[in-house]
Amino acid sequence: MHAHIRDDAGRHSLDPHRYSDVVTRLADELPGWFVQVTSETAGRFNAADQREMIRALRPRSVSVAVREFVPDASALPSAREIYHWASENGVVIQHICYSKDELERLLGYISDETVPGTSHQVQLVLGSYDGKRISRPEDIEPFIKPMQDFEGNMSFDWMLCAFGQEETDCLLRALELGGKARIGFENSLWNRSGSRARDNAERVAELTNLAGKRGLI
Repeated sequence: MHAHIRDDAGRHSLDPHRYSDVVTRLADELPGWFVQVTSETAGRFNAADQREMIRALRPRSVSVAVREFVPDASALPSAREIYHWASENGVVIQHICYSKDELERLLGYISDETVPGTSHQVQLVLGSYDGKRISRPEDIEPFIKPMQDFEGNMSFDWMLCAFGQEETDCLLRALELGGKARIGFENSLWNRSGSRARDNAERVAELTNLAGKRGLI
């Protein structure tokens, strides 16, 4: 489960105390579930806020957008410090890349050990909420190519999210290529047919049914 929290006014929040309460409640309600928190800035926060939340909460897993965590070269020393702190303290960071260029940036950080380790989780974002960038299955292979071509003893556990009616076919293609699928209303409300899904369960059911028929799960 990928979790976001909101404050009393309904605004996106990174409050570590509120996050801790949510994670504890989820553990009680859904024992054994894997929970990942987001560090998304959402126009309200910055990289320093993200780092503060990660240190205070020490989550099992957190998603971090490369372009938010390392907005420019001046942010590299602070980013390097928290990437290494997370690795040493059992916090798994999933690196979000919104483009091939951002993925190549991340691979550069791995090469120079700004990001430590030999096993990395990557979240690829194909398309956009506003529809200006369309989610298309044929764009996935060029997207993942930098990881496939990366030299060195590295493994990449990658996941894809997509948008709109094309979400299902994009996620099926990701599974075919050895990736994982992130599905749900955070990215798309639409079934493959173009009908609007009733809930997240309907979206998950469509994908798992089709993937099962293809022998992908």
